[in-house]
Amino acid sequence: MNGSLSGILVLDLTWILSGPYCTMILGDQGAEIIKIERPGIGDGARGTGPFVNDDSAYFMSLNRNKHGLTLDLTTEAGKSIFLRLAEIADVVVENFRPGTMKKLGLDHSVLMERNPQLIYCSISGFGMNGPYGNRSALDAIVQGMGGIMSITGNEGGDPVRIGSSVGDITAGLYAVIGILSALHERTSSNMGQLIDLSMLDCQVALQENAIGRFLATGEIPVPLGTRHPSATPFQAFETNDGWIVIAIFGGASPHWPLLCSALNHVELIDDERFQSSWDRTQNRDELIPIMSDVLRNKTTQEWVDELVPLGIPCGPVNSIDQVISDPQVNFREMIVERHHDRLGTWKFINTPIKMSRTPGGIYKNPPDLGGDSRDVLHKLLNLSNDEIDDLENKGII
Repeated sequence: MNGSLSGILVLDLTWILSGPYCTMILGDQGAEIIKIERPGIGDGARGTGPFVNDDSAYFMSLNRNKHGLTLDLTTEAGKSIFLRLAEIADVVVENFRPGTMKKLGLDHSVLMERNPQLIYCSISGFGMNGPYGNRSALDAIVQGMGGIMSITGNEGGDPVRIGSSVGDITAGLYAVIGILSALHERTSSNMGQLIDLSMLDCQVALQENAIGRFLATGEIPVPLGTRHPSATPFQAFETNDGWIVIAIFGGASPHWPLLCSALNHVELIDDERFQSSWDRTQNRDELIPIMSDVLRNKTTQEWVDELVPLGIPCGPVNSIDQVISDPQVNFREMIVERHHDRLGTWKFINTPIKMSRTPGGIYKNPPDLGGDSRDVLHKLLNLSNDEIDDLENKGII
């Protein structure tokens, strides 16, 4: 694949979600990803359902465009092979608990001494230092500790976890940004560096609005349902058959009078309580019931068909099956099919990064456990078939 990252070799020691999401994105853009797993065990995601013919749909969704190599890093032979691979790699990514790689004798200082140009990215719950540095964490834990759970859900309700694993996924995205930044810097310095990425840090960074408002006002943000804390109307409204989101942002928005007209409440246009978005937010308890009563009179699609031509930002609240069948999603080829030897046709979520000259995409199915070990070792380390057979017989690969 001639993607934008073609020629970049990544050793992927990651498992479950945050790390595999990072390396999947790199692979989508053409980097050569060598997913290294423990022989006979592999990534814990392989045991996570739902399953289709014993294959984990969870694992399949996160590990496309990767070559599978099994390697026992607790053995001297396994470590030796890994060190040889690290000497020619551009990037190493791992998301173990801090200290794991050091116990193996393969931490960043060892690898970067062998290869000063190596970029080593460590993703962990809390980073490699600080009072929580030796703790492990999963998505729900950092959603809770990072505060995002405290501002999610209905007003006055219990804390709610965001339905997508944003604790892991945000860390994966920031890891990609860090790796690409380090690769760019390396073109001038000719030096690699360590990227120490904390899931908790990423959750803090994700809440620029909530934390910014608290720092400015001292007021602690709370759950607000679907509405925005500073703009009105900016929320989901119930319709005759579902829900619609209407979002008007900014001071003197031209959308407000058009919306009032569409709702057949032109008297609201000049009402002093509703002149600006901030005014409407201060008086939302009077405004929202008026809007809600009208919006329940038509279906979601009827309102979309009426409001979109007026330029009013709006859209339906889609269920997942509706997302998959959405014409815009399909036009942008966000769901693609590939043939799989065991599973027949398998559908993947495509990369959202659309590039004109070096487009990314899906060119390889997720690997079987160790499915590419022989090819990887022969191609990258020039090992003979006899040498590879010996490693296999000893359980090293």
